[in-house]
Formats: sequence, structure tokens, C-alpha cells
Amino acid sequence: MTLALGLRSTRRLSAEDIVMRAAILALVAFLLIAIALPLAALFSKSFQDGDGRFVGFVNYVRYVSTPALVASLWNSFWVAALSTAIVVPLAFLYAYGLTRTCLRAKGFFLAVALLPLFAPSLLSAISLIYIFGNQGFLKSWLLGGSVYGPIGIVLAQVFYCFPHALMILITALSLADGRLYEAAEAMGTPGRRVFLTVTLPGVRYGLISAVFVVFTLVVTDFGIAKVIGGQFNVLATDAYKQVIGQQNFEMGAVVGFVLLVPAVIAFVLDRHMQRRQVALLSVRAVPLQPRARAPKDAAFTAYCLLVGGLIAAVLGVAVWASFVTYWPYNLTLTLKNYNFEDFEPNGYGPYFASLQMAALAAVAGTAIVFTGAYLVEKGQGFRAWRALAHLLAMLPMAVPGLVLGLGYVFFINAKWNPLGVFYGTIPLLAVNSIAHFYTTAHITAVTALKQIDSEFEAVSASLKVPFYRTFARVTVPICMPAILDIAVYMFVNALTTVSAVIFLYGASNKLASISVVHMDEAGATAAAAAMATLIVLTALAVKVLHLVLDRLVFGKLQAWRRR
Repeated sequence: MTLALGLRSTRRLSAEDIVMRAAILALVAFLLIAIALPLAALFSKSFQDGDGRFVGFVNYVRYVSTPALVASLWNSFWVAALSTAIVVPLAFLYAYGLTRTCLRAKGFFLAVALLPLFAPSLLSAISLIYIFGNQGFLKSWLLGGSVYGPIGIVLAQVFYCFPHALMILITALSLADGRLYEAAEAMGTPGRRVFLTVTLPGVRYGLISAVFVVFTLVVTDFGIAKVIGGQFNVLATDAYKQVIGQQNFEMGAVVGFVLLVPAVIAFVLDRHMQRRQVALLSVRAVPLQPRARAPKDAAFTAYCLLVGGLIAAVLGVAVWASFVTYWPYNLTLTLKNYNFEDFEPNGYGPYFASLQMAALAAVAGTAIVFTGAYLVEKGQGFRAWRALAHLLAMLPMAVPGLVLGLGYVFFINAKWNPLGVFYGTIPLLAVNSIAHFYTTAHITAVTALKQIDSEFEAVSASLKVPFYRTFARVTVPICMPAILDIAVYMFVNALTTVSAVIFLYGASNKLASISVVHMDEAGATAAAAAMATLIVLTALAVKVLHLVLDRLVFGKLQAWRRR
């Protein structure tokens, strides 16, 4: 009888092993199809002519010999460098005020600073047109310059990139050992020297990461340059013109590959710097508690009021303009700009298509990401395949959305690919969004899973409980807050993205963010602002629902964490 039980147990364990390996292979297959193969298609297309014949580096020679295309490369570089030089110091001071001073209403200031995360990138460009454009109420402030060009791009990018840098710097400034500051105070070290010798060295890796993130965001963003760039060409708009305007797919692939290079370099340098980072907090560290200093707190309160007020004002102008009858001659409030049937052939269709796509990306993406992270982190055996899955999961971090979208165009439309039937459909748009935002969600899931002791799986195995039952009954409930965070992250980003989907929508499945671009092109700026406002309100509503669920529902499931 003992032998029979042993054989039965072996069969069951073997079946579980087969299921786990099949799941890992399925994950790798999905990541290959959704991420790796589109990028490979983009790379190979750049070495082909219009008929698909291999031509070597001919397209790249044409690129470097075309002055206009080379100029757009330089334009992208210096605009990104200038935007980064503005954003990072501004965000650092804001983060310093939130973490190292005793200013009041920190939650409010943080919420205001993060507002751009819930809007399409081009919303800031639309708002700046209303402020500094030809009919803007502050156009004289530019001293004869035009907002349609590099000035407008830089201003809009500062608004769009600020929260991304802020989140990184808040995390960096939150990790500090109070003993260092106590020792400096005891020795009478001047505050300036403490800042230069303790504070800055402690956050240098966060500063470097913020620089790389902002630079990459600016170089690869399409929406802002498209709306407010005017005749000032950058890499992202060049790729769009080559593919959509001229149907020159091979040159579009070259521009896309060139666009990929700075993002990859920034990613590699950032990873290299992170490997050199040492732990800022030891087991004996004392959390830094900022002390109240009236002049310092008042100065940072004024600074946060100024910066936060400007962020809210830029967003508020776009929302206000969406209700104005005819800017700037008739400022009477109206809802006619929300009658999208007058400006968009599908009316509210793009908005509902975006909701459908974002919901599909959130549900399917969260399930794929979290299950995949579990297989990578908690799976047994198949180490090489798990390592490959993790590598593929990290790949989108270095791939701009516009580049990934171009790769999808060449991969899906390849004559040999049976997946071509999905081109222009909601499922394809959802898969593209999942792939685009996969890395951040994967890191979130892995971080949550690392907090769970491996003894859970060991005990389950000793009790002959299948791993999938442990996953459903133990792992998922424990990680529910992280799962909800991933779902909201996927939904909001899928709802607001422009670059990743600009090449992939169909006539009946145009998304709201794409509709904003087209309405602005057609001169219906107020209607474009109205559609962008709908996107912002929807994203904020989802975030508020997230906070409510987290506190009232899922917070109760996590009560065991608290004493």
C-alpha cells in the first residue's frame, strides 16, 4: 500500500511539473510574439528595400546622407537634454520639500504633482497652445518667439515628465540614515556641507535614474512634438511621417531603430549604475525625521505651491478651454465641444473603444504579468526558460512605445504571419499596450512575490497541495494590493498612450488618444481638449476607485499584516 501511495504521489508531482513547464513555455511564447518578434521584424525591415529584398546598410547610408533626417536626430537630442536639465532640478526640490521638511498638506502637493500621469502627453501641448499660441492670452510673454517649435516642446515635456522624475527622487530621498545627520549636527557641520557630502551622495543613483528616464521619455514621445512642434522635426515625428505620410516603411524602420538607440544606451547605463549602488539603510539605521524649521518649511511650501499651482493651471486651462464656445473671442461656457459627432466621424466611438481596450489590457495584462512573475520567481526547475522569460519581461523597459508600434506593423503585416487578421482590432491594441508596459508591472509583481517566504511553497509541497491551488488560495490574496496596483497601472497607461498605438488602430477602432491627435490636426482644438479631458476624468475616477477598494475592501484582507 505504501508503494502504491508513493507511485500515485509521483504521478501527481509529475503532472504538476508538466503543468508548470507548459505554463512557463506558454509565457515565453507570449513574450516572444508580443515583444521579441516585432522588434526583430523592425530590425530586419531596416535592411530591406521596398520589395523586401536584403540591401545591407543602404537605408542607413541614405539616412545619414539626408540632412533633414540627421537634423531631426540633433533636434531630439538637444531638446531632450534641455528638458532634462530643467525637470530634474525642479523635481528634486519638490521631492526634497515632501521628504525632508515639515511642510503641511504633503499628500495634497503629491497628488497635484502626479496629475500629468493621468493625461495623454499631448494634453500639455494643447494647453500651452491656449496659453502661448497665436490666440493665447499670454503669447506676449514669449517676447516675440513662437510656442510652435522647440520652446513649446520643452515646456510641454517639463509638465509631462515632472511626475516621472518626482517619483524616483521621492524614493531616493526617503531612504536616509538619520544617524549621519545627527553626527553632522553634533560636529557643527554647516548645512550646505551636509547637503553636498551626505544628501547628494546618498541620492546620486536616484538622480542618475531620473536623468535617464526623463531623457528617454522626451526623445521617444510623439504626441507633444506632433501637436506643438510645428516645422521643428524630431525623431518621433520623422518616423510617423515616413510610415504614414510617405509609406516609406524601410526608412521608417531605420528611424525607429535610431530612435531605439538612445533609449537602450540610457537603459544600459542606468542598469550599470544601479549595480554599483550600495545599501543606504543598514539594520542599525535610524529613519530620518525632518525637524520643523519655520523659514525652511515656509520656503518649500511656497515653492511647492508655485510648482504645483503651475501644474494644476496647465491642466486646468485645457479643461476650461474644452467648455469655451470660441476661444478667445467668446468665453461663454458650453457643452458643444463634447458633441463629438460634429468633429469625429465615429462620435464617442473612440472613447468607448479606449475604455474597452484599456479594460482588456488591465484584466488580461494583470493576469499574464502576475502569473508570469509567479512562474519566474516561485517556479521549480526549467531555470533556463525562466531566465529567458525574465529577460524578455525586462526588454520593454528599453523599448519606446513608438518603436514597439512600428515593430508590430512590420510583424503583424508580414505575408507569412497568420496573426495579420488581428491588425487594427481591439485585442491587438490591448496586447501592444500590455507589451509596452510589461516591465514595470513585472517588477511590481516580482517585488511583491519576493516578500512572501518560500516556506509557503515548501509546506504546500510537503502536504501534497498542487502549486496552482497554493497560488490561488495563498499567493493571490496576499498580493492583492500589488495585483490591484498593476491593474490600475495597465488601465491608466493603456487609456492615455499615444505613441504605442498610433500605427495600429483600425477605422472602426480608433482610440480616444488618437482621436485627439486627429481633431487637433483638423483645427478642432477645443474638441481635442474635450476628448483629452474625458480621458483625464476617466483615469482619475479609476484611481479614486482604486483607493476606495484598497482601503475598504482589500485593506481588510491585509489586516493580518498589522499588529
